[in-house]
Amino acid sequence: MALADTFEQIVDSLPDDWTDLELDLRIFDERRYVDAAVLLVVCYPQPYSKHDWHWRILVAHRFGHAAATPAVHAALKLLDEAEIEGELAVRGVRTGRVEITQMWGRPESVRQDFRRIRAQ
Repeated sequence: MALADTFEQIVDSLPDDWTDLELDLRIFDERRYVDAAVLLVVCYPQPYSKHDWHWRILVAHRFGHAAATPAVHAALKLLDEAEIEGELAVRGVRTGRVEITQMWGRPESVRQDFRRIRAQ
């Protein structure tokens, strides 16, 4: 199965309140490591050294310091189009966390806009 399709299945299987997803990615042909690294740069993968997996990819759902879901999907789709085969493994999922934003000193219109945007 293609990497992008596998990633889509993983994301679809998660509950709606997931916030962080940690994936490991391994490619089968290590001679294509540099090619894969160039294509993955948009989702900021963290390379492993001396490990049987090649990269760790952190994915954020609605907020956080990680790659957005569409960016990871696009990067994996680029790997599929370049015919670089591999596998994904889920290493961790966090759910139920809520974004905290300092609202002191902000007008009520900003607070309402923030609530409206985050409710979607």
